[in-house]
Amino acid sequence: MSPTDIFQVKYIQMAIPVFFVCIVLEALYSWVKHKQFYNLHDSLNDLACGSLDQILEIFYKAFFFGAYLWIYEHLRLNTLPAEQVWVWAACFLGADLAYYWFHRCSHRVWLVWSGHGPHHQSEEYNLTVALRQGMLERCFSWVFGLPLALLGFPPLVYLACSQFQTIYQFFVHTRAVGKLGPLEWVMNTPSHHRVHHGKNVEYIDKNYAGVFIVWDRLFGTFEPEVAEPVYGTVKALKSWNPLWAHGVFFNEMFQQMRGLPLHQALQVPFRPPGWHPAQSEPEIPVVDVASYVKYRTNRPKSLNIWLLLQFVIWLLLSTVFLEVAPQWPLLPAWGAGLALMLGFVAVGALTEAKRWLISHELGRVALSLLALALLPLPLLAQIGLGTWAVLAGGVNGYLSKNTQGLNEQN
Repeated sequence: MSPTDIFQVKYIQMAIPVFFVCIVLEALYSWVKHKQFYNLHDSLNDLACGSLDQILEIFYKAFFFGAYLWIYEHLRLNTLPAEQVWVWAACFLGADLAYYWFHRCSHRVWLVWSGHGPHHQSEEYNLTVALRQGMLERCFSWVFGLPLALLGFPPLVYLACSQFQTIYQFFVHTRAVGKLGPLEWVMNTPSHHRVHHGKNVEYIDKNYAGVFIVWDRLFGTFEPEVAEPVYGTVKALKSWNPLWAHGVFFNEMFQQMRGLPLHQALQVPFRPPGWHPAQSEPEIPVVDVASYVKYRTNRPKSLNIWLLLQFVIWLLLSTVFLEVAPQWPLLPAWGAGLALMLGFVAVGALTEAKRWLISHELGRVALSLLALALLPLPLLAQIGLGTWAVLAGGVNGYLSKNTQGLNEQN
């Protein structure tokens, strides 16, 4: 077995069509019932963040799986049989407990929050939020699964259990399902997870569970849903740029470090988000659904159609990339991955009518053409993808010049 075997466990990829069918069904339910669960720009940003995460993970997730594999092969205390049902059940339970402690750490340590925080930025709560993931989260989460390698749980069993838990967690990101009776005592449900995503004072740092809510009940972090949650991070993102959605946490952290004595500045990354030596805990503003104003950008219908069409094409190209990139040479694969990321950034920039979009698109097109020239692709594929890169850049540049007055924040 080698670290690259991680690419052979594809339960999440197999579930992606189901995810998108469920998103469409939830959106239709929201429309029919006039629930307003969805906002186009917010959902596109959710999916963009998730796409950036998946693209970047291609290049480093094998490294972190390699750590689990090495401990299992050299330090394990037992050899647990992968064909036994009890081993799978125990691994599933252990992986869920490991996730609870990672999740709790990610909310209480600023540096780790920088990896997980993007997941919480959406001011809506729907199934697209489940796919909004921080692209640096795995840099921290992998450590928490290593005890299972030491105990002797086979690597592929652990990988499968982790992916099953991720699939389960997709379905708790919804406002379309109320409380579920006796299941509320044992399982993480949509109600429990709505609390976790709320930034109401009473909901901060509660309900960390992945699958089983019993961990929160045992460790004192459980909170039932009473008031309707206000969603998003305590300090609202107010941007549709998926790269800034990740960078903002580091910016806030470094801003907090400035001006502090060295011994205090070095504590900031390892303290709770918003920590300052002048106060024991960060101040959490009081919010309520009735008065909270969400970040919105109103755009013409024609522009929204282009944004959606362009986004779908980037999404389809990213899906193909995830399948074939592990077989590509590293340098052009990096170039292609970065070009795809910049495609998602362009969608956000056009939504906000950013002045820098034209120069951004010139750089993206140049990078795309260079990567295509180096990739082992058929000539027709290179021509087709190159044409799309140039066409999207040209349309975005043209529209950028004609939308400058739409956003006062530029």
